[in-house]
Amino acid sequence: MSEQPTTILSDDQTGLRIDNCVTSGTFSLDGGTWEVDNNVWIIGNGVECAVIDPAHNPQAVVDAVAGRTITHVLLTHGHDDHIAAVREFVELAGTDAQIYMHPEDLVLWRKVFSDGSEPEPLEDNQHIVAGTAALTVLHTPGHSPGSVVFHAPEVGDHGVLFSGDTMFQGGPGATGRSYSDFPTIIGSIQERILGLPEETLVLTGHGDSTTVGNEKPHLSEWIARGH
Repeated sequence: MSEQPTTILSDDQTGLRIDNCVTSGTFSLDGGTWEVDNNVWIIGNGVECAVIDPAHNPQAVVDAVAGRTITHVLLTHGHDDHIAAVREFVELAGTDAQIYMHPEDLVLWRKVFSDGSEPEPLEDNQHIVAGTAALTVLHTPGHSPGSVVFHAPEVGDHGVLFSGDTMFQGGPGATGRSYSDFPTIIGSIQERILGLPEETLVLTGHGDSTTVGNEKPHLSEWIARGH
């Protein structure tokens, strides 16, 4: 798996761009371990940026930041594939930026980090500015109690949603392990995501990107299959 960054979206007028760095490692919970590839997202301009879920390979993410000032390190949820490298990333990047995560996932954070400082809390409907991009935090529990997505309605032609592991191309995130719940994630997707403009670009925590409109017609199928 290549860990070279790819620019997904750029705006010559504002200088805003979104970069993607795919990193590889493992996810462990409930006694099992699985190989995974994670999408790391970097949103900002040529001067500063926010980093979303700097997973697995801190040096690859630092390289993708390319010397910009990091304003925020944002975590979509507390599973170890998304958070285990975050302290090393912050140290390697030499940044004073705070780490942010929803407090309902501190139970998962503490499984990885038993001591030291904990993330600053993310709140539902909180606004964050990264470079020239404005992000809104939407609390979307289900994959984990503190899962969130980040909505940037003014970015690109129709807005962008960083969905973490709440929604992928083809359905909701997994809910078969501890701290997850299928009816809850379905409610989160239905109430917080599927009402967004259908052309909204959905940049996921793993795998390929999609749009709200591509996924919306399949909600009843997901409910029927139960995952």
